[in-house]
Amino acid sequence: MRDKIYTLLSEALPAVDFEEDFLFGELDSVSIVTIFAILSEEYKISFDSMDITPKNFKSLDSIVTMVQTKIENR
Repeated sequence: MRDKIYTLLSEALPAVDFEEDFLFGELDSVSIVTIFAILSEEYKISFDSMDITPKNFKSLDSIVTMVQTKIENR
């Protein structure tokens, strides 16, 4: 799953380094909305404003964990 998410997000947001240690610092609101849109469509999950936290966007791994949690809680 990590590789797939990395590929999807890297293609959509090539200016963002998804291997960055503190990814949240590289993201703006448009990037976050884009990430949510891509992941919502790909994994048929939904996000809300409570999901926009530095913890969820600390790294690619934290994004993967957020997606896995959303899938488990569908």
